[in-house]
Amino acid sequence: MALHVVDLRDRLPFADGAFDDVVASLVLHYLADWGPTLAEFRRVLRPGGRLIASVDHPFVAYTFEEPRPDYFATTSYTFDWRFNGQSVPMRFWRKPLHAMTDAFTTAGFRLTAISEPQPDPAARELFPDGFHDLSTKTTFLFFVVAAPGPATGSDGQPEK
Repeated sequence: MALHVVDLRDRLPFADGAFDDVVASLVLHYLADWGPTLAEFRRVLRPGGRLIASVDHPFVAYTFEEPRPDYFATTSYTFDWRFNGQSVPMRFWRKPLHAMTDAFTTAGFRLTAISEPQPDPAARELFPDGFHDLSTKTTFLFFVVAAPGPATGSDGQPEK
């Protein structure tokens, strides 16, 4: 399996319909405008293919920002993360749920699942001090969206 590092502002180096699934784990919330990236993901998916995406839950910033931001506004916030002893600002874009689902449908996807995942119960042993917070405070949203498949007749078979 090859690893490709790409800039999401550029066209992906893959043919139209090249993939059954695209996984975008904790990617989209770094983008102010999801439209071009979702359109590109849609382009490289085969008809009936899926985009599986996870993002920060829109309520995440509410746990640390004061005053609390307008939920319905698309706004950015920044965390300073430490990598190799250096502080690096990481900018996130918070969108309300309807803006996220609208972005998927505008890009031609059909929403098939939204999930607010809970930790595996076995995590209680790994994170005894943090398990309560992990299981009671929302952190992520998971989406599964599908690219439109081929048209089907009433018998479920592709139309000819």
